[in-house]
Amino acid sequence: MSSCSQQGQHGQTTIPMTAAMQKKVMSENLREVRHTIFVMSGKGGVGKSSVTVNLAVALAARGFTVGILDVDLHGPSVPHLLGTSDFVMVDQSDGKLMPVPCGERLSLVSIESFLEDKDSAIIWRGPKKAGAIQQFLSDVKWGALDYLLIDSPPGTGDEHMTILDAIPDAQCVVVTTPQEISLADVRKALDFLKIVKAPILGIVENMSGLACPHCGKEIDLFKKGGGKELAERENLPFLGAIPLDPMTVVAADRGQPIVSLPEDGPAKAAFLQLADTVAKATQGEGQASEGASS
Repeated sequence: MSSCSQQGQHGQTTIPMTAAMQKKVMSENLREVRHTIFVMSGKGGVGKSSVTVNLAVALAARGFTVGILDVDLHGPSVPHLLGTSDFVMVDQSDGKLMPVPCGERLSLVSIESFLEDKDSAIIWRGPKKAGAIQQFLSDVKWGALDYLLIDSPPGTGDEHMTILDAIPDAQCVVVTTPQEISLADVRKALDFLKIVKAPILGIVENMSGLACPHCGKEIDLFKKGGGKELAERENLPFLGAIPLDPMTVVAADRGQPIVSLPEDGPAKAAFLQLADTVAKATQGEGQASEGASS
């Protein structure tokens, strides 16, 4: 990937971009993106990537044009969940990078989309990670999108600060599981978002109970309701609960999001409902709390 700098005649590098210039370039490049949603959690293993992918596919199924930016640079899983191993290409007309198409209304950019060897480790320190993310935002030809969903790694580190500095109006969806061990880290993530004054769209509780595939009864395998209680305590919208579903394993093995499987199931229904809630919450000013507080 090229460095972000001004180019002189014959492609020679002249003056490196200042932070203000770089922000202007990113803002201009994203001018046709209507809504940016940053999916995060202070905890690993809560299913952020699964939520990102299935929410994106569900929104696309509802007729929206959606892009996914995977900024989990050390553990990118979005391409696997979408079943794609294609590479980012260059538009020869303007030198911009083209997202990987993943259906009629969905496209993707991930660090894995640049790797010849998909098993290669990314061994980067903070500045290089920040630079890569800034290039994803400035050099990728995202075009007109209803939604750009950004999938993040665990924690509140370089990737998160880079995104929220570049896109301060990105609306954050915080994913948790019901257990206290997850909620403790998510509370730290919420504190981080308050400190940086990032808008919070709401909280999603993933792995919320299990619908038995044999009898249909609900089993509280990892407890239930912790995310909703946290949302109420923090006075934040609760966007929905996604149950555990054996079909999720089938979908992952196929490289196909569960919402795009022909079979119906509780997780598929919950993700489609989540997409409707997010769409309602992001349409117009002041509708987030009203549309997502059920």
